[in-house]
Amino acid sequence: MNKHDFPQIHFYDQDFVDIYGKTWSWISSLWVNPETGDQDNDGLFLYPENNKRIINQFESIFSSFFLVYSNRNFDACKNIDYFYSQQEENGAIRYKYDVSNNQPIIDSENPDGVGLPLFAWAEFNLYHKSANKKRIKEIMPYLQKYMTWLDTTFKQENGLYAIPASVSGMTNSPRKDAVYPVDFNACMAINASYMSALGDILNDKELSFQYRRLYFSIKTRINSLMWNNNTGFYYDLDKNAEKLSTKTIACYWTMLAEIPNADKADRLVEHLNNPDSFGTEHPFPTLSADDPNFSEKGNGYCGSVNPAFNFMVIKGLEKYGEYELARECAIRHLYFVLEGLMPNENKEPGDLWEAYLPNGEGRPVMDSDPLFPRKHYLITAGLSTVALMIENVIGLSISLPRKTVDWIIPNLEIMGIENLSLKRNLITILSNKSNRGWEIQMESEKLYYFTINILDQKKKTLPIPSGKCSMLIDKL
Repeated sequence: MNKHDFPQIHFYDQDFVDIYGKTWSWISSLWVNPETGDQDNDGLFLYPENNKRIINQFESIFSSFFLVYSNRNFDACKNIDYFYSQQEENGAIRYKYDVSNNQPIIDSENPDGVGLPLFAWAEFNLYHKSANKKRIKEIMPYLQKYMTWLDTTFKQENGLYAIPASVSGMTNSPRKDAVYPVDFNACMAINASYMSALGDILNDKELSFQYRRLYFSIKTRINSLMWNNNTGFYYDLDKNAEKLSTKTIACYWTMLAEIPNADKADRLVEHLNNPDSFGTEHPFPTLSADDPNFSEKGNGYCGSVNPAFNFMVIKGLEKYGEYELARECAIRHLYFVLEGLMPNENKEPGDLWEAYLPNGEGRPVMDSDPLFPRKHYLITAGLSTVALMIENVIGLSISLPRKTVDWIIPNLEIMGIENLSLKRNLITILSNKSNRGWEIQMESEKLYYFTINILDQKKKTLPIPSGKCSMLIDKL
């Protein structure tokens, strides 16, 4: 595959550019024919586990957020469509399947095989990167049946959802007494919110209103039952719906769900900046640094930094306009990801890992699982090296149906993207310093609308015609 088929990025740190490019070339090795197990770009995006071909709902949803930037070399919908194809009569979609026989994989800790409900979030993002309204219409019945199954199976009289905390994937996180996990409930709110947004795309007012009402119902209960005003944090609840005291990264799903008001969000951000909480050298550990179970060695989800959860926190920060902090944390995270590619002190080769140390370089350990973290874990590492790179480090936000590209630049640097496919339109946006000052050069095959926001001091929206053009920032 020609590397020029993928969009090229420009950034002052060449290491960031190199790992972005390598990620695309490595990803093809994880596309597998579900029947034979052979490498196949038309297959499914799978991480090989014990010679089994297992598909995971959490990873499949998250991987779609970086596969959308492959210029259609990889199908960002393929894994998600597999889960829809396995939906049961009652609406259930299980968390894991063995794709060689299409059987769900159920474990004793999660007897219903349920995963974090995030399909609608992924579909909303896919729509804005593809403008495929027909797809929304086709998948909506699956999403509605799935939400009905979750509602009827797990919703309790207090309006919250009771589910095993292990559903989050944080296997050894100290949450054994959690009956109402904050992350699952926040994800139900996220899914309801995006179901409403998908209803708006279809011009279905009834559908939109139904899920908007559900969203506000969950939001109200999370705020009234899970928020602790003394500590400024959302907590899991026990079987009596009493707040527990363990601070985990699960709380930050509430920001992605836009559940806290501005004051509460400020207090949550304080924890992200506090080195005794989640502001460790490598942001953000899965467990608060002041917790007695926190481990400097990571010990699985007792302190390790996980790229998927970092992506979630950074997207939550964006919801509250914290673009500068989001970018700073994305860059810090990427430097640690790059360090993880280096051999460690025992001369063991580096790689892209499933997780990283909170206050050091390299991979963590997990006392109960010698295989943690998995190496060459592109299925979530691509969130860091591709999605965060484009959306937060370079700062681009793209919507095909709106024909808009927003570029948020916290400081002027030589950077940009080249040959990014917007459906049937290749665009290039580069910032450079010329004799005339800072200049933005653009090339496009079709008209689109470009909004530039520099240092929160200059903001302008301009129609960008087809062909080449440039603008001087001093003249804005």
